[in-house]
Amino acid sequence: MEKSKQISFGIFGVVALLFVAYLFGAFDGLTGGSATSDAAADARASLTTENAVNNPTANTTAPGAVKPAAPAAPAGPTTTMSFDKLEFDYGVIDAGEKVNHKYKFTNSGSEPLIISNAKGSCGCTVPNWPKEPIPPGGTGEIDVVFDSKGKKGKQSKRVTITANTNPAQTFLTIKGEVTPDPNAPAKPAPKAITAPAAQ
Repeated sequence: MEKSKQISFGIFGVVALLFVAYLFGAFDGLTGGSATSDAAADARASLTTENAVNNPTANTTAPGAVKPAAPAAPAGPTTTMSFDKLEFDYGVIDAGEKVNHKYKFTNSGSEPLIISNAKGSCGCTVPNWPKEPIPPGGTGEIDVVFDSKGKKGKQSKRVTITANTNPAQTFLTIKGEVTPDPNAPAKPAPKAITAPAAQ
């Protein structure tokens, strides 16, 4: 009788261990995956697609890959910011000229606006922003300088503003066309590669 109790407790323990392992997905490798892991993968793929649609500049690296750290929006209550214009077209300029534009905004929410970061899409676009909180109803400016040195043709640069807003990022665009410098040295033509003659 004592031995049968030990056997039933042993069987119960094994069943309980298998159940726990099943819950934590230990059998996915053996069974080729489960509906649960497939659903999780689908959810991750859906989230990546949604991020790409809602934020075209989002980093959509593969799952498991290390993503660069994005500036965090300030913690606390959120507010809203309204810009006069989100886009500025500077027209046609000569290569080497710098364009400066001030994007004016208003804190249109009910909490102080805190801008934690502003970043250009490349080193040629440098934003400067107010570091102190903007009170509700207050105004401010984001000063953006675009340096056209080494650029030619149509240009469109983006500045990403990170603040305690919802969504946390706002995008400004500065665009136009850069006429190449006629005195710039011409780039050498690429060498033609010829295939060896057939024998």
